[in-house]
Amino acid sequence: MKKVLKEILSTIIYLGVVFLLTFLFITFVMQRTEVSGHSMEPTLYDHDSLLIEKVTYRFGDANRYDIVVFPYRYGKDEYFIKRVIGLPGETVSIDLEGTIYINGEVLDEHYGAETILDPGVAFDGVTLGEDEYFVMGDNRNHSMDSRDPSVGVINKKDILGHAFLRIYPFDSFGGIN
Repeated sequence: MKKVLKEILSTIIYLGVVFLLTFLFITFVMQRTEVSGHSMEPTLYDHDSLLIEKVTYRFGDANRYDIVVFPYRYGKDEYFIKRVIGLPGETVSIDLEGTIYINGEVLDEHYGAETILDPGVAFDGVTLGEDEYFVMGDNRNHSMDSRDPSVGVINKKDILGHAFLRIYPFDSFGGIN
């Protein structure tokens, strides 16, 4: 009888350790998320499953063109996936032709996505504070992003992580540029 109880206790402890390690991994290192919507097309599509890593931004800053995940401040358990365009201390503006400027210089968007803005919709500009980022979806004309007052600029502390790997659909498996 003691041997059976010892085996049961050992199994319970083993499962508890596995559960704890899984919880810590998901909370602090990496987690899966799913794209909802079309704002990041053609880079990411609705229902793509991604892995986001959470360690990099605890020790460093986000880089321009990183794809980040952050909570929507007015939605319960709702997360946005957007591309970092403006970095702390920079001024971001958009002219009537749809051209994006960083500190008065045209943004060089070289990551392969077609990110055309419809002309006639200007964004007067915002100067980002310390630890603030300006984010936009790649599908600029159909994206709720930092141009929208309900999203606004994103604080570094609110960024959950960096999307780096598409795990589904399997025919699109691989790194995200």
